Amino acid sequence: MERRTLLRAAVLGGSSAVLGGTLWRGAAYAAPAQPGAGPYGALGAADANGIQLPAGFTSRVIARSGQTVTGTSYTWHSAPDGGACYADGTGWIYVSNSEINPSGGASAVKFSSTGAITGAYRILSGTRTNCAGGKTPWNTWLSCEEVSLGLVYETDPWGVNAAVQRPAMGRFKHEAAAADPVRQVIYLTEDETNGRFYRFVPATWGNLSSGTLQVLVAGSATSGSFTWANVPDPDGSPTTTRTQVSGSKSFNGGEGCHYADNTVWFTTKGDNRVWQLNLANNTYELAYDDSLVTSGTAPLTGVDNITGSASGDLFVAEDGGNMEICVITPSDVIAPFLRITGQSASEITGPAFSPDGRRLYFSSQRGTSGSSSGGITYEVTGPFRS
Repeated sequence: MERRTLLRAAVLGGSSAVLGGTLWRGAAYAAPAQPGAGPYGALGAADANGIQLPAGFTSRVIARSGQTVTGTSYTWHSAPDGGACYADGTGWIYVSNSEINPSGGASAVKFSSTGAITGAYRILSGTRTNCAGGKTPWNTWLSCEEVSLGLVYETDPWGVNAAVQRPAMGRFKHEAAAADPVRQVIYLTEDETNGRFYRFVPATWGNLSSGTLQVLVAGSATSGSFTWANVPDPDGSPTTTRTQVSGSKSFNGGEGCHYADNTVWFTTKGDNRVWQLNLANNTYELAYDDSLVTSGTAPLTGVDNITGSASGDLFVAEDGGNMEICVITPSDVIAPFLRITGQSASEITGPAFSPDGRRLYFSSQRGTSGSSSGGITYEVTGPFRS
């Protein structure tokens, strides 16, 4: 899918709508407030779990930090963060990082074909501040350390094979990863105020033990063309990877990353933007920028983890803001899909769809307590667009 005329349709935030022209021309967006909601309709009252959802959708709690996962003896980790789903026979697995230091790591929950929880277990231990990551086409989970000189760990969602460090993918403050099977590369974000956007080109696709780390090179504008340049020293010491290549483009706080249909989207929380790389023609532009919303309330703030659905919708989780997951449709409508109430000291993390696209998993990292030990992992079921 392509989003060449971004935000042309509407930006919908609760009871207001903001309309505008083409974003790369620097248009400011202003329009009279008017009733409106996204493709799923308006949010209803908060349910028993404190979640506001559109009609037809329901939520349940899957796990709570420090408590055993229902039907298992496994204690769920603190500060749940990035996640992904994997098909497992007729069922599936949801993996989740733990953004604490020390310990960190990642865990998994198994589900039957009916959605019943059948197991939970650890898949990564002994790491630090595992924030986001990404799923590979060969069904491993890339768990990324959000620390200086952090590493990417390739882990087994089934917990059978030991996790493996992948230093060739660079040592920096890693955030998210997204696999591109067409170009056979992995895109990587960096959570620094002057972070960079990278791609890792494996020597052999499917094997991340060796390859070339590259960084995006472009001008300072919010749109234009880009190229890739090799990072001379992926080890990042003594010179950080983000400062090794002249002309590499700086991004303010790289967060989530998602690939689909020759396009990769990533978020930068420092300036509240969603960026879009059009890989077929090597150009970049903005898919969302709240600074260009000049009337009403910006519908999406604190952009963080991002994923996509079968319909081409993007689902962007907020770190703060209104504690919402917002949807961006292929026609560039932006609206809240859900809102968590009573947890303003938390953030939403780890959005991922079950293989059949009927269930969305995510976490409130600090829950109602505002502490990393108060994390809650949820499932939302309903008529998602296909």
